[in-house]
Amino acid sequence: MGEVSRLVDFDDAADFVAWQPIDDVVMGGVSRSTFKQAAHGIASFCGLVSLDYGGGFASVRTKPQAWATGGAESFMLRCRGDGRQYKFTVRTDDGFDGVQYQARFAPPREEWTTVVIPLTEFAASLRGRSVPGVQPLDPAHIRQLGLMISDKQAGPFELLVDWIDVAC
Repeated sequence: MGEVSRLVDFDDAADFVAWQPIDDVVMGGVSRSTFKQAAHGIASFCGLVSLDYGGGFASVRTKPQAWATGGAESFMLRCRGDGRQYKFTVRTDDGFDGVQYQARFAPPREEWTTVVIPLTEFAASLRGRSVPGVQPLDPAHIRQLGLMISDKQAGPFELLVDWIDVAC
């Protein structure tokens, strides 16, 4: 691994304003999530996943912007989980709907850890389904970052995030 750059450190209010919840209510579900400050420099992605009405996911993602991710080989997240599996997501366009790239990770319960997600682990997805034949993720075109929970388990969740880095 070569150079590591900090993308988000959650040290000021602008780091939180950039993230918006996008839950299964967009398709009739009733899951809900929030993205808020848990402590200085710590973000909390938390809420309740419901499987009612065909739902089952909660997510947050940034507003589109130019990220310094060209040449990236992996993403690194310093985080603390709750025993559930999450996804780190990226989009290469400014759209609300469409193809996104997802990679699964499962940080240990109640223990801070640094999760390393190689770009090779990202798979194209459209509305929760695999999209064959799509070009591999080009890190130079990343416009949105996100977090998602869609592990087919109802109940509360919380993922704490200290920072997000990119390694080139």
